[in-house]
Amino acid sequence: MSSYPSPNGYGAVNGSGRRGGASGDEEQPLLGGGHSSKSVWRNSMMTGVRRDWTDLILLSCYIVTGLLDSASISTWGSFVSMQTGNTVYLGLGIAASPGSTRWIKSGTSIGFFCLGSIFFSSFHRYFSPTRRWVLCASVFIQMALIVIAAVILTVGPKSSNPQEAIGWAELVPIALIAFQSCGQAVISRALNFNGLTSVVLTSVYCDLFSDANILARHNPPRNRRIAAPFLLFGGAILGGVLARSWVGCAGAVVAAALKLAVVVAWFFWPAEK
Repeated sequence: MSSYPSPNGYGAVNGSGRRGGASGDEEQPLLGGGHSSKSVWRNSMMTGVRRDWTDLILLSCYIVTGLLDSASISTWGSFVSMQTGNTVYLGLGIAASPGSTRWIKSGTSIGFFCLGSIFFSSFHRYFSPTRRWVLCASVFIQMALIVIAAVILTVGPKSSNPQEAIGWAELVPIALIAFQSCGQAVISRALNFNGLTSVVLTSVYCDLFSDANILARHNPPRNRRIAAPFLLFGGAILGGVLARSWVGCAGAVVAAALKLAVVVAWFFWPAEK
């Protein structure tokens, strides 16, 4: 961590060991510590967040995943977060459905999800995985990409059959949302909640029903595994309703609002001791 100037440090030490000469006291501010508030804020942003209860934030991201994926499937016929389904669509498109364009969208989603994984993992590793400003910036970038995709969907050209169309108005939003989706998984790794990637449920179901203590009274991992599918299910219902309403898939901007709430949560989250 970089060192910061002491809020009480004024003047310079001269050769005789005295501060700044005879006029040093007269040149100091009347109220000491003029930069203390700025230093406190900067130190707070450079400090890592406390891991306790951060699983609640990661669980909320399952709502975002369900919302975005259900809206994407309803509109384009491809996923933007869960890449297992896209891999199947890609294989089917290449092997058995030469007239379908779904595999192109699925391939686009997979490719940009992988690029996003490289970007967000490198970003967290380089600047420190759990530093407050890093977490805020990471989620803010995710939110911004969702907003851009929603704007394209709102003001861009409309297709009579978006599930088969493969123009830029379809592929660019898919790429942007897929790129940001992996940011949630990277944050779960940074916080050591590897089971809460928020982009897949298969491993969650497996871990839940293979837990020898599934009926134990106190079992936080089991509680998280139970909550994850229900939250994603609720988000999927919301995304499907929005996609079929007059606002269309652009209604997924609700996901951007949830991301903004996560940014605010990271900003005020307690710092690690």
